[in-house]
Amino acid sequence: MANVTRSRPLSPHLQVYKPIPTMVMSIVHRITGMALYFGTILVAWWLIAAATGEVYFDWVSWFFGTWIGRLVLFGYTWALMHHMLGGLRHFMWDMGRGYEKHFSTRLALLTPVVSVALTVLIWIAGTLAR
Repeated sequence: MANVTRSRPLSPHLQVYKPIPTMVMSIVHRITGMALYFGTILVAWWLIAAATGEVYFDWVSWFFGTWIGRLVLFGYTWALMHHMLGGLRHFMWDMGRGYEKHFSTRLALLTPVVSVALTVLIWIAGTLAR
């Protein structure tokens, strides 16, 4: 007897679904959550350098001040903002609000825009505070 299900996937997967904004933002939310683990290591590195001594702290601060260090920190800031907004979106859903298709799609489309805007504002404020 031939296996008729051999050429079909056992369950629907990404190749079956058309990407929609809420699905894409869900995936990006998970990716930014994983990126925050790396960012937390950077924060711990900075704190350990501060506790170790002035020479090591100056070196770590120098590294974060290079263009690559700033790019990494900018990405960390964006991941933090994007993940925070996604978390607030999920919190709203946990409260039983925002399930309407048009509203949730609009919110999903606004999440990357607002996360980039917040990141830029944070970096402008940080630059002006120096």
